[in-house]
Amino acid sequence: MKWLTIWLVKFMSLLASLVDFMNYILKSKFVKFLVVGGINTVFGYSLFALFIYFNFHYAIATLCATVIGIFFNFKTIGSIVFKSKNNNLLFRFFIVYGFVYLLNILLMFLLNSLVNDNHYVSGAMTVFPLAILSFLLNKKYVFN
Repeated sequence: MKWLTIWLVKFMSLLASLVDFMNYILKSKFVKFLVVGGINTVFGYSLFALFIYFNFHYAIATLCATVIGIFFNFKTIGSIVFKSKNNNLLFRFFIVYGFVYLLNILLMFLLNSLVNDNHYVSGAMTVFPLAILSFLLNKKYVFN
């Protein structure tokens, strides 16, 4: 029975250390952006995939998913990552996402020839590089 007590104490100590580590990591704005961005990406990519499923052109599917996603992303990124509830920044946020959208379409156009016009794959391939760019642009031009 003593071994169980020792094991539980060590396990609880390990859990406490893990919680401390996670709290430390989550204090980073970029890490928060990635976590929130992951949620936003699942939301946006799900919309994109849904529109592709309904035979929208990939540019239109991306535009629709981007516009709907912008409002969702503005609230989550603004309040969770940058601690801002200033709705006056929405216009700048739109400008950043408009630029990211145009770059996304260009990259998908270029990538489509590499992946045999598989829009699901080309859309997925642009996600991470554009997430990094989006964070940097939002940090510098929107929520500075």
